[in-house]
This record gives sequence, C-alpha cells and structure tokens, in this order.
Amino acid sequence: MQKINLAQKLLLIDDHWNPRIAGELNGQMVKLVKFRGPFTWHHHENEDEMFLVVKGRFRMDYHDDGQDGKEWIEEGEFIIVPRGIEHRPFAEEECHVLLFEPASTLNTGNVKDSFTRAELARI
Repeated sequence: MQKINLAQKLLLIDDHWNPRIAGELNGQMVKLVKFRGPFTWHHHENEDEMFLVVKGRFRMDYHDDGQDGKEWIEEGEFIIVPRGIEHRPFAEEECHVLLFEPASTLNTGNVKDSFTRAELARI
C-alpha cells in the first residue's frame, strides 16, 4: 500500500492538459492534471469519466441529445461525464483536477490533436 498526497503530486506538474497517472485500481486509473483555457471537444464511446476538482474550478461544456449545457465544477465537487456525451472542459484560471477513468481512456476520446496524450507518465 502507498499513501498519495495530492497536493505534493500536483506540485510536480508544471504544464496543462497533460494527465499523469497517480494510481491504479481494478482496471481504473487515478490521474492528476492541471487545466487552463479550453480543451478539445470530444466524447468517449466506451468509458465514463469522473472529474474531481482539487483546487480552483472549471466549466464542463457539453452536448447531450441536441441540448447544449454548461456546468461549473467548484473545488471539492466532481462531475461524471457518461460515455457518448460530447464534452469540453474549460478553465478560466489554472485548475487542479483528479480524473478517475478506465485505463483504456484516451484523454481526447474520439479526437486526435495536439492535446492527445497516448502514453502517460506516472508521478
């Protein structure tokens, strides 16, 4: 067993939109990432994603059954984006986030662009 200090691990991250693996369990990854600005619109065919705000806040923009939505996720809150929902995180200021998702999840889902990280570092 290994105890993980989120604040200490997040201090090791000095870029944005580049998730790092902080832990694994039952085929799921616990990832840490810093957000700033807009991300890519995308969806995941087979995976749900959980976003937990450790510090700061961000907005989740989404399209669901023809409806457009925006939801602010504040420090200490989380949101689960169900598979198939087109979404895009956006942070006005730097935001520290814990992601919980299957190991197979590509950060940009069905899109491949400059934000895509096919291989993630561990911290």
